[in-house]
Amino acid sequence: MAKHNDTHSKLIGYITWIFGFTGAHRFYYGKPVTGTIWFFTLGLCGIGWLIDLFLIPGMDAEADLRYRDGPLDYSLAWVFLTFGGVFGIHRMYMGKWLTGILYLLSVGLLGFGVLYDFWTLNEQISRINTGE
Repeated sequence: MAKHNDTHSKLIGYITWIFGFTGAHRFYYGKPVTGTIWFFTLGLCGIGWLIDLFLIPGMDAEADLRYRDGPLDYSLAWVFLTFGGVFGIHRMYMGKWLTGILYLLSVGLLGFGVLYDFWTLNEQISRINTGE
């Protein structure tokens, strides 16, 4: 019997949805384009943000199919990025100590590094979890 791949958490999805007008939950579930749109339009003026309340279970299931489970926990990395990204905590968690320290000393490379990680964190973790 195949092990269920549960890479993302609905609880973290709903917690980030609270800040969803910034696109946080969409970035978390691997949807950086719509996350960026939500960020610049405040969740499509709140309408898209409200609709997403009901779409989170589907986004969660899709992320579980798309990303690989392994030693690094996606939810923990996303909490570190969301609340400590400018300090590089998420990068240190992934074993990327040099860039983590660089983020710490440069306020997340002046925010641009954090934005890059919002776009790519799921893929970074998936690569590490599959040993690539």
